[in-house]
Amino acid sequence: MNPRLVLAGSVTGAVIVALDGTVLTIAQPTLQRDLGTSFAQVQWTSTGYLIAVASLLVFAGRLGDRYGHRRLFGIGMLGFGVASAGIGLAPGVGWVIGLRVVQGVFGALLQPATLGMLRVAYPPDRLRGPIAVRTAAIGVAAAVGPLVGGVLVAGSGWRAVFFVNVVPALVFGVLALAVREPERATGVRLDLPGAALLAVALGFLVHTLVSPHWLGLVVTAVTGVAFVRHERRTASPLIPRTVPGAPLGVLVAASAALSGTLFVSTYTLQYTLGLDPFQSALRCLPLAVAMVAAAAMCPVLLRRAGARRTTTSATAVLAAGILLLSHASGALALGAGFALLGAGFGTVMVAATHVVVRESPLGSAGVAGGLQQTAMNVGPTLGVALAATEVSLVTFAAVALAGVVPTAGFRATITDRGRPGNRSEIPARR
Repeated sequence: MNPRLVLAGSVTGAVIVALDGTVLTIAQPTLQRDLGTSFAQVQWTSTGYLIAVASLLVFAGRLGDRYGHRRLFGIGMLGFGVASAGIGLAPGVGWVIGLRVVQGVFGALLQPATLGMLRVAYPPDRLRGPIAVRTAAIGVAAAVGPLVGGVLVAGSGWRAVFFVNVVPALVFGVLALAVREPERATGVRLDLPGAALLAVALGFLVHTLVSPHWLGLVVTAVTGVAFVRHERRTASPLIPRTVPGAPLGVLVAASAALSGTLFVSTYTLQYTLGLDPFQSALRCLPLAVAMVAAAAMCPVLLRRAGARRTTTSATAVLAAGILLLSHASGALALGAGFALLGAGFGTVMVAATHVVVRESPLGSAGVAGGLQQTAMNVGPTLGVALAATEVSLVTFAAVALAGVVPTAGFRATITDRGRPGNRSEIPARR
């Protein structure tokens, strides 16, 4: 399949998922009022989706490795679009929650495929650019999401935010399934017991982070240990040992620090500094601009400095931005802090994702994508849960810097200059 079409599909899928989450946040108060529901019920429109996605991402990635990433992407996009339309037509909050869970299932199918398709379509030494474009698009979606959501809710009501994704999801879903070009798939065995154990562990982990309870912690710990023991003993593990784990720790730490900082900063801007939501959004705008710019520059840094030094430096920039925001009150200082935050996180996200995708064997590209997406779901949930305990921003700077530790596991050969250590099985041209 044409690499440019693959990149367009990957970007569209990633943007649809990112946009869906941001616009929903804006729509939830209106949804609660129109449907006459409780806050707890409205919260489940997000929690149900998160649990479904987090539970299935890795297994969905493995399905892509076995049956083809384009096929899983097409099914995921079609299901996501249909579920979105159903939510927009839902008669009550019960239907909204149920369809959000369904939407999460299809979201889990499409998200790993957006990275798996890139790994298959591009040789390793050309992956930097596509991953950077995808990351920049996510940054744009995160920036415009609240604005789009506000316009849609104010003009047409909360149902409109779910219709906005329907057409692009259906179009790209149909295009992906309509392509007759044979797709490379592997004969990997599906580790169903491992998938079930991991789904339970991650599902309860996300639920516990959102609604802390000792039973959730116990179930998460027990099933997590059982999963590790199973993976060590089975002949066909769900997560192959060849998939690098170090960059996943970096992504969890960085995304937790970013989300926790944004959660705390939102309250600081509106309750301490007395800004309205629109003024607060303007103060945060440098974050999105810097994130897009950093994503564009990251391929150059990776080529010249390598993944380890690029990630370490970017983590320091992210922590510096958090520390600046912890003392900032004026517009200039706030803008600088959010700009550092965006520059650091955008670079970390591209660099760490690049390591995960490039260093994973071609036959495990889906699992690698699923793990990357899992880290990007668990990290923000962890950050918001930590912020709810009313810790200071200094704590989140420490969380960001903790992401430096896993970079010791980055292989020194990852410099994107074709040096030894490349595990790729993909030819240079397609």
